[in-house]
Amino acid sequence: MEYMSQGGYDELSNELNDLIKVRLPEAIQAISEARDKGDLSENYEYRAAKREHGRILRRINFLQKVLAHARVLPEEQLSSDSVQLLTKVEILNLGNNKRMTYTIVSPHEANTRERKISIKSPIARALLNKKKGDVVNVHVPIGTVKLRIEDISH
Repeated sequence: MEYMSQGGYDELSNELNDLIKVRLPEAIQAISEARDKGDLSENYEYRAAKREHGRILRRINFLQKVLAHARVLPEEQLSSDSVQLLTKVEILNLGNNKRMTYTIVSPHEANTRERKISIKSPIARALLNKKKGDVVNVHVPIGTVKLRIEDISH
């Protein structure tokens, strides 16, 4: 079982519906059209359409498994006392005095452009269950970074 936000669950559900109702029928149609062009052994369009069809089927299978095991974490169960899944945490890098704000999310919702980091990332793992004012050492690819938790919210 994996917890996620309602927004993340809805996003994955929408992607699954799009794949099943739009993209899969398009891929099947592309295979049919390519097959009608003749010799399949030298038909690049047919091979490309089959690859795309397989990719779509794999993604559908993956999303179905994720959603089957996903549980939406109710907002009322979230606490701002410590860093948990779906909390927004403001941290200060004590090495360069740079402030950063991240939301801790499930791996399927992670998006660095939106400042959402996976609960399985080194930073999130180091911050979990810590409180405002705590200083943590995070082992990242470039070495160890010292971070202080400035604020926790939802």
